Amino acid sequence: MAFLKKHGFEYAIALTGGIATGKSSVASLLGLNGMRVIDADKISHEILDASLEWVRDNFGDEFTDGRKVNRAKLGTLIFSNSQAKEKLENFLHPKIRAEIEQRSIKQDSFKFPYLIDIPLFFEKSGYDIKKSVVVYTPAEIQLERFMKRNGYSKEESLRRIESQMPIEEKKARATWVIDNSQDLKHLQRECEEFVQMIKAEYIK
Repeated sequence: MAFLKKHGFEYAIALTGGIATGKSSVASLLGLNGMRVIDADKISHEILDASLEWVRDNFGDEFTDGRKVNRAKLGTLIFSNSQAKEKLENFLHPKIRAEIEQRSIKQDSFKFPYLIDIPLFFEKSGYDIKKSVVVYTPAEIQLERFMKRNGYSKEESLRRIESQMPIEEKKARATWVIDNSQDLKHLQRECEEFVQMIKAEYIK
């Protein structure tokens, strides 16, 4: 008798947003409120660091620091070189997806919603996840926060932000929106209300 291969994502909710909209803060706050989170960025960092030799072979020694990849330097390259970006994504994305899928299958066994933090959820559309929550910040605040956080010029900051789908379009596509246009207290309240809503929907 043949067994169907499990693919995961049955109870998954994609958590996404834009650069500097506060997605990491929201993931932490939702975790503190009892939501389980699979972090695609964290997984990608682990896989990238485990692929040190591949990075050396394909981009050069200057993109590594000892036993780790210099992500800041590599990031500058891929945001200015579409061929390098495509090469890196073609290498990383299948590995990231496979790891997320394995973790998702485990989370589905609990039969309760959990979050998968996927920065490029709408851009890549590679995940069979029906529901999504977007961390929303108006574009002008997004730019201001990114420049302050990273110390990049306005031109470089815009280049990175514009490499993603506009935040207004993500907001329009989302199942739910968590607003991060104000202070931390407001964001905490938004996250608490989201978790309460999910619990009310699934715990009858």
